[in-house]
Amino acid sequence: MPTALSSTESSRRTGRSGAWEQHVVGPLVDTGHLLAFRAGSVRRPRALRLGWGVLGAITLAVVLVPALVSERGADPARVLDVLILLPTFMVGFLTLAVVSSVASGGGRELLAGEQAVAFPVSPTTDHLGALLMAPLNIAWLLQAWFLLGAASWATGFGGALVPLQVVLLLWLVLATATAQAVGWTLESVRRRQHGIAALRVLGLGCAGVAVWVQLTGRWGDLLDEAPTLHLVTSALGGFTPRWAGAVLLEAVAIVAVVALGAWPAHAAARRLARDEQRFESLSYPGRPTPRTDLAMLVRIDRASVWRTVPMRRGLTVLAVGPGLVALAGALSWDMVVVLPGLVVSGGVLLFGVNAWSLDGRGGLWRESLPVDPAAVFRARSAVLAEWLLSAALVTVVLASLRAGVPSATEVAALLCCVVVVTAQVVAVAMTWSLRRPFSVDLRSARATPAPPVVMVGYSARLATSTTMTAMVFSTLSWTAPWWVPVLVAVPFLGWSAVRWHRAARRWLDPAHRALVVTTVAA
Repeated sequence: MPTALSSTESSRRTGRSGAWEQHVVGPLVDTGHLLAFRAGSVRRPRALRLGWGVLGAITLAVVLVPALVSERGADPARVLDVLILLPTFMVGFLTLAVVSSVASGGGRELLAGEQAVAFPVSPTTDHLGALLMAPLNIAWLLQAWFLLGAASWATGFGGALVPLQVVLLLWLVLATATAQAVGWTLESVRRRQHGIAALRVLGLGCAGVAVWVQLTGRWGDLLDEAPTLHLVTSALGGFTPRWAGAVLLEAVAIVAVVALGAWPAHAAARRLARDEQRFESLSYPGRPTPRTDLAMLVRIDRASVWRTVPMRRGLTVLAVGPGLVALAGALSWDMVVVLPGLVVSGGVLLFGVNAWSLDGRGGLWRESLPVDPAAVFRARSAVLAEWLLSAALVTVVLASLRAGVPSATEVAALLCCVVVVTAQVVAVAMTWSLRRPFSVDLRSARATPAPPVVMVGYSARLATSTTMTAMVFSTLSWTAPWWVPVLVAVPFLGWSAVRWHRAARRWLDPAHRALVVTTVAA
């Protein structure tokens, strides 16, 4: 429940000191309380501390190790290439952060909507919480580590290492804050009358401009004018007045953007979430009853997935985004083979790692149905696999438009990779869903199926396993005969079948099934 002022209230009555306390001090204090609440509700505090330690160690290693192995003196041409591309990498980080924030309706929730009913917070607190949650994403972390590592490798242990790292760290904060502000702004527009249509027109317009820039070959000129170029060049000279000016500029911009982001957050909190309410208030005519229990269960599960806003929005971004990037870059087939692994590992994070959470309180009703529990498990697995295959298919179709005519080996490797990573991810997701269920409300576009820190671990493990699997089939697509990828896929599928069967046996245990259902329905 937001605590923003209503349309009949005026903030002027509180005075300057009261407004400062209400809009600045209060949200900062509340954000601290929410973080303490989150930390106190973690099931395994020792694992949480270990996770933070690992993230810190990796970040430190990313900064120091590339500088140790730098080839700055041996290969200056390659170093120059990295420095030239560094401003473009910074723009790419900002772009992906904006897309992620817009897709999640302004950012992730530090406090879920149902919990906010009992513990109301202001939209400014919600905005600050979403800003703190943004880095807890494996995509954000990988991009940040890549950016810091590239800069460290290019500068070595020279005088520009620390100045450039400071500039980049501030840029990560600035880009994240900017993405949150854009996300809240578009979410407030989406909640206005005809806002959804306006955003669709805006999206088509941006896509058209991107296509026009690509066809006219102006990306290079456009990126040369990016302000990130000034930031990088100001840091390469070391601790100079120019570097101090750049750092001061970034710091001021961070404060300004964070403050500006609170305004659209307040505007969004005052308006009805039209996207979510639209699907919940539609009339769905009855259809003929399927002949089998399994078919009926699949229909129910399929409807619960496709009528959920974060699922539809997340699938669109995950399926179309990589496909458009591959289309613009004209990737070859060996690179196209890698894409399904990335899409599938991202798609399962939308709900698959906590698959039973989709039922919510309805899980108690689902469990009371006179159907075989094994059919319930098979139906949920089938819908999850269908969901992932749909996303992978869209990406592959888009990526194949400029990839040329594939050979038989490339087709076999691509199909085997799609099937293998899907089976692999479904088996893992169903196992995790039974091992660590969480009670979450997935009605909100900003919801995640598990706490943010847990999601980081899930996404890292999924991305690693699927990427390694995809790399195997990508390598096989180069020269191996077509039947070799098929042969290699057999043990992968066999192991996934074993894991899925183990998860099914655990679900058939009444005591464990009751624990899962009562947890997600709590």
